[in-house]
Amino acid sequence: MLAIQRRRGGFTLLELMVVLVVMAILAAIAMTSYSRYGFRARRSDGQKLLMAIANAEERYFALHNVYADLATIGYSTTTTATSENSYYTASVTPTTVNTLAAQGFTATATPINSQARDTCGPLTVTDTGLKGPSGTTANGVCW
Repeated sequence: MLAIQRRRGGFTLLELMVVLVVMAILAAIAMTSYSRYGFRARRSDGQKLLMAIANAEERYFALHNVYADLATIGYSTTTTATSENSYYTASVTPTTVNTLAAQGFTATATPINSQARDTCGPLTVTDTGLKGPSGTTANGVCW
């Protein structure tokens, strides 16, 4: 008697589980990359706000030989300004140079809402053009 063996089509449970594990690993990598991309894209909102403040400060300094608060350069309050997409709030701190008040400034954009988890943390720009993050990430990544 000849035994007839029929080969069944399909996948074994083990093969399906291996494919499922591989897909889960790829999805985890993709989600991490996507969230970093989102932080980087929203970071430009804070950078844009800081550069607008720095430009306004320099225009004011060219006319008055002193840096000003936010309200004087055109923002609604003297203490903070909110970025266009509301991911950052900015403040300006005048600095003293050679015992002359308000001869320099440091503008700081602090991330808020969903951007608050960004590893770059607050972004800064000074009157000398020095840009930097205050968080745990290197400046080359944040600016």
